[in-house]
Amino acid sequence: MSTFARITFDSRVMGGKPCIRGMRITAGTIVGLVASGHSKEKILNLYPYLESEDIDEALAYAAWRVEEIDIPLMHESA
Repeated sequence: MSTFARITFDSRVMGGKPCIRGMRITAGTIVGLVASGHSKEKILNLYPYLESEDIDEALAYAAWRVEEIDIPLMHESA
């Protein structure tokens, strides 16, 4: 697994979902905001306790996760 210093997992925070620095904002929330067209500046204005690097790492984490999904191989019948 890659190391993401700003992505944390705690079962007591947001049900254990990947969060930004232990805060109650998930990496998925950040990725969703970017996907819906919000600029980094807009996100930082909406969540002033975030840092620019938090957004970058949320996106990097999401990209890494997509690459890590296992797809079962289909076996042909003999």
